[in-house]
Amino acid sequence: MRAAAAGLLNLTGLGLGYALLGRWGRAVGCWVATGVLLFVALPADPDGVPARVLVVYLFLLVLAAADAARIAVRSALGGSWRPVVAAAVGVVLLAVPAGGALAYGVARDEAREEMLLDRLEGGDRKVAAAATQPFGTVKGEYEGALGVYRALDRDHPDSRAAKLVPDRLKDFYDAVSSPYAGKQHCDAVEPLTYLRTLPGAVGKELLGELAGWPDEPLAESLYGCGVSRLGGASAGGSAEFGELLRTFPESASARQVAPAIGGRIDGRVTEVRGGDPCAATEALRGLRSTVSALPAESVPGLGAKAGKGIQDGVYTCGVDQFKEKKFGDARTTLAGFARSYKGDGRAAQARKIAIAAEIADDRAAAGKRLPPSKAPGGPRMELVISNDAPNAVEVLYTGPVTGTVTLKPCGDCKRYSASAGPRLACKAGGRSYPKARLQLPAGDYHFLYKHGTGATSRVDSYAAGSKVQPGYTYTSCTYVIERSPLGLDLPTLPDSINPASAPRD
Repeated sequence: MRAAAAGLLNLTGLGLGYALLGRWGRAVGCWVATGVLLFVALPADPDGVPARVLVVYLFLLVLAAADAARIAVRSALGGSWRPVVAAAVGVVLLAVPAGGALAYGVARDEAREEMLLDRLEGGDRKVAAAATQPFGTVKGEYEGALGVYRALDRDHPDSRAAKLVPDRLKDFYDAVSSPYAGKQHCDAVEPLTYLRTLPGAVGKELLGELAGWPDEPLAESLYGCGVSRLGGASAGGSAEFGELLRTFPESASARQVAPAIGGRIDGRVTEVRGGDPCAATEALRGLRSTVSALPAESVPGLGAKAGKGIQDGVYTCGVDQFKEKKFGDARTTLAGFARSYKGDGRAAQARKIAIAAEIADDRAAAGKRLPPSKAPGGPRMELVISNDAPNAVEVLYTGPVTGTVTLKPCGDCKRYSASAGPRLACKAGGRSYPKARLQLPAGDYHFLYKHGTGATSRVDSYAAGSKVQPGYTYTSCTYVIERSPLGLDLPTLPDSINPASAPRD
C-alpha cells in the first residue's frame, strides 16, 4: 500500500510521493520537469504541445512513480501518515493533471479557432482592399481570398470560421461584382465572367444560391456595354452582343439586342438629313459592321436598313461637303457614290457635283453653287476644243451644264516657248488636231484642263473661266510651253474660250 500511495502521488507530477518519503532532491526534480512542461505548453498553442515533449514527460512521470514505489517498499518509514489515506489522496490528486490536460485541450481548441478566424479575417482584408481597384489588376488578390475560404471549408468544416464562410462568399461576390452595382457595364463583364467559373472551381455546394447568380447580371452587362459602344466607326458592340447571344440566347437582354440596334439605326438615318450627315453616315457604317458580325437570324433586316441609310448618307454627305467648300472631300465622296450605287437615280448628279468639286479645288468660283440637276432649255452654242499638246488632255467643265471630255494626244505636236505658244498653237496649216465638240447653253462656265497620258509629272493642270453667249460659236486650244531653261514643262491656256463667229441676226 505504501508503494502504491507513493507511486500515485508521484504520478500527479507534483513530486508528492518523494515529499512523503523525505526525498526532497528528487521531489524538486519532479517540480522542475513539470515546470518545464508548463513553460512549453502555456499559453495554449493551436498545434498543442510537441509530441516529443509529452513522451519525455510521461516517461519521467512513470519513472518517478516506479522509483517512489521502490523506495517506499525498501525503506522503513516513520511518521504518522497512513498509506491508505495517502493512496486515496493520490487518486484524488490525479484529477489535477487530468483536469489540466482537459483544460489545456479546450484552450488549444480555442487557440485553433482564433487562428482560423484570423485566417478568415486575412481573406476579408484581401477582398476589402481589392474592391477599390480595377478587377484586372487585383484578380490575384481575389483568388487568394477565395483560396482561404475554400481551405477553411474543406480542412476545418466544423470550425466557427468555416461556418462564417457562406456569409463571406456573399461579400466576396458583392465586391467582385461592384462595377455591375455601379452600372459600369463594360467594366463589369470581366469580373462577372470570372464569377461564373467559380461553381466548377469551388463547388456548387459551398456557393449555394450564389452559383447561378452571375448569369442575369452578366447578360445585362453585356447588353449595356454593347449598347454603349454602338455607332462608332468600327463594329462597336459586336463582341458583347455576340457573347450575349451565344451564352444567354433566351435571356431578356438578348431579346433587346435587335430593337436596340434598329432604334439606333433609325436615329442615325434621321440625322443624315440633319446638320452633320457625314458623321451620321460613319455611325451607320459602324452599325452595319456590328450587324454583320452577329447571327443574321438575331438581327433580321437590320443590315439592309443600315445599308439604305448609308447610301442616302453618302450622297447627302458629299453635297454637304461641297456646300461647306470642302471640295476635295466632296469629290472623293460623290465619285465613290457614283461608282458604288450606279443604279441610284442620283448617280448622274453625284458625278456632276464631283466634277464641279474637282474644278473648284483649283478655281473656287466653280463651287459657288451646286451644278443644276437638269440642263436648261433654249439654244446651245458650240465649243470646239483642239489639242496641240503631245499628251492627252481631259477637260472638265461646269456651269449651266456639267461634264467632261478627253482629247487624244497630238502625235506631231511639240512644246512651245512662252512667247510662241499664244501665236502658233493650233494654227499649223494642214495639221489635223484632235478635237472635241461641246454644245453648251449660254451662261458662265468654269474649265479645268488636266494633262493625261504622255505627259511628264511636271505638267500641271490649268483652270479658267469663260462666258458663253447666245449666237456665238467658240474655240479653245490646249498646248504646253517651256518656261524654264531647266526643261520644266508648265502648261498655259487662254483665260477664256474665244468666239469663232459673230451672233446671227
